[in-house]
Amino acid sequence: MTIRRFLAGLLAAPLVVAVLGSTPAQAAPDDKLSISDVTLSKAAVSVSGLATTTIGVTVKAGYNSDHPDDENTTLHVYLVRTGGTGHLDHVASTELKRTAGTLKNGTWTGPLNIVSTANGTWKVAFVDAGPYGIDNGIDPTPFDGPALHVTGTHAPRISYTVTPKTVPVGKPYSIKWTVSDSTTGKPFGTRITAWAGIDSPCAEGGGQKIQTDAAGNYTKSYQASDANWLNCFLMYTDPYPSGLGHAQVMRLAGVSATPARTTAKVGTNVAVNGSVTGPPARCTINLQRLYGASQWRTVNSARVRDSGRYTLTATPAYRGKIPYRVLLPACYRFVTASSKPFTITGV
Repeated sequence: MTIRRFLAGLLAAPLVVAVLGSTPAQAAPDDKLSISDVTLSKAAVSVSGLATTTIGVTVKAGYNSDHPDDENTTLHVYLVRTGGTGHLDHVASTELKRTAGTLKNGTWTGPLNIVSTANGTWKVAFVDAGPYGIDNGIDPTPFDGPALHVTGTHAPRISYTVTPKTVPVGKPYSIKWTVSDSTTGKPFGTRITAWAGIDSPCAEGGGQKIQTDAAGNYTKSYQASDANWLNCFLMYTDPYPSGLGHAQVMRLAGVSATPARTTAKVGTNVAVNGSVTGPPARCTINLQRLYGASQWRTVNSARVRDSGRYTLTATPAYRGKIPYRVLLPACYRFVTASSKPFTITGV
């Protein structure tokens, strides 16, 4: 996979089946880039809170090109987590510039910025030529490099509150994002720069640049259609996302139901057609019949089509008015919802 897709795989949390794309085809590493050595100036560092600790990175490499445009080729070194836990699965050096030798046999150097969310053990795993995170159709070059142990304390924690708690389909909403000390639960007492993203920026970087208040809070308003996609809050440490929050926006669909006939002979089938807003495509939809005064029991089931439409079958079991409703059980991020009751009279 390309470096952008590599990063997306590490950072993006799945939303629902309908949002996710297919697995990207495998590319190949840059055949011009060869790596002979990668060294780190330290094997272990400590960092706390919102601080950043910097270590040096040195790469001995060659880029086999005679094109003048490649003379200023820069490199990025990627480390992947091998121990500890956390949503952060990779860290990357800043843009490494050639400081000695030639393009085909040179030395590239620069800093690696480490933050408290990187608590754990890391290992140099890839080197990539060119700008960070660009999807150029080329894989990063694997390299079995040195390890780094990070002791991170008082790491920032990103939480959120969606208003309203359950968002009706077609209605706008807001999210209050909060950055706090994961150890104490208290704010850091300073304004924090971050990015609020929708959809692709959540995996590829970017979004709307914002600043929290001193209590670590930022409230963003969202359009109704934004609930179809991933909503995220990103904190960056040059050049990688070092803090990541994904909001789970729970949605309430509207369910309509219309029987093809309101009167039918006992034992005959009656189509019940309707639609579900959203739509929660491929979710189960149930036709329920009222037993007694309050017991709704499922008598037929189907799947919501990609269009949001569905067709169920009612079969009157006795003479008289029979109450029915259509129920959408909780599915993906959609909460349970039902249509208005209706009757079919058996004759």
